[in-house]
Order: sequence, then C-alpha cells, then structure tokens
Amino acid sequence: MLTVNEIFYSIQGESTRAGEPCVFVRLTACDLRCSWCDTPYAFYEGRKMSIDEVVAAVDGHGCPLVEITGGEPLLQDDVYPLMERLLADGRTVMLETGGHRSIARVPDAVLKIVDVKCPASGEADKNDWGNLDRLGPHDQVKFVIQDRADYAFARDVIARHDLPHRAAAILMSPVHGVLDPKTLSEWMLADHLPARLQLQLHKFIWSPTARGV
Repeated sequence: MLTVNEIFYSIQGESTRAGEPCVFVRLTACDLRCSWCDTPYAFYEGRKMSIDEVVAAVDGHGCPLVEITGGEPLLQDDVYPLMERLLADGRTVMLETGGHRSIARVPDAVLKIVDVKCPASGEADKNDWGNLDRLGPHDQVKFVIQDRADYAFARDVIARHDLPHRAAAILMSPVHGVLDPKTLSEWMLADHLPARLQLQLHKFIWSPTARGV
C-alpha cells in the first residue's frame, strides 16, 4: 500500500527527457525541509492506494514514460515493487530522489535523478555520498543552485567525485524566481563546467504554483 499525493499527466519539465509527455506519480511524505521546496503540499496530503490502483491510474493515461517523485519516494517501501511492476509492463521509469536515501535497492533499469543538496537548501549535511558510487550509466545528478556559494559547492562535488564519468548527465537548476538563469549560465561558461543548465519547463508553461502539471 502506498500513500499517494497525486497522479497526473503533463510535460516532463526536467532532466534530459524535458519536453516529453510523462505520467507523474507523486508520493506523500518527505523527511527533508529544503528552503526552496516547491511541493510542501506533498509532505502530508495523500490517500492510500494499492499498487494495482496506482498502475491502473498510470495505464489510464496511455503514456510510456512514468516518473515517481515526491516528497521523497524512497521513504515508502512499496515503491520498489511499484517500480518493478511498471518496468515489467514495458514502461520507461524515472525516479526523482532527494539524494539522502540509498538508491541501492532501486532497479537498475530505472533512470534515477539523484539530487545533491547544496548549502542554501539547509540540508547539505544529509547527502548520502555513497549514492554517487551507486549511479548507473543512464542515471543523472541534479544540483539546485540558489547563489554563488551553492555553485562553488556543486562545482567542487562534480570534480571531486568525477561525475562526468559517473553520470549520464549533470543538471544545474537555478532556484526559480531567485537566481537568474543568465547568471548561472555565465558561471558555467566561464568554468567550462561539464554540466547542463536545467530550467523547470513546467513553471514557464503554467504558473509556478500550479499543481498537477
């Protein structure tokens, strides 16, 4: 049984799959409180659903790409059989995780987007650095950048953990409405950073506070 905040069909706003239609399964609960969190409603709101019910809801949208997100989806143990079931049904499955919970049990076929928390999040001391050793060849690492100190932190992590050779993509995402993407772009260009600027596409298509998109 899972506690599900929402299931919706939208445009993928992040990762290397940005712009593609995707079904999102947002699970309830998170044990982090990042300063810039844009989904605090997922901390507590949700309803109980069986794996069969979740799969049926996903099937109803007729889309091959599914992302499991939160909240922090790895807090719920039934997320693992859910991922296995979606893979067995022929879905491409993505997982967005906060990076503080081990990804060791996540099926290899799942495309994992592992967030590394930077200092301005207030949760940088929670990073599970072992996850960077657990990355598969198609997995991606994401940094949410609020200011220059966050950028310097991310730049150091990228170099120290040799992320260009560990991850399929390194995503640098400015905090929406706080850090100008132009500023982050200029920092990345000046350093020849081996990373991809990521804008949250859905926040430009719809209101940044809209749910279910």
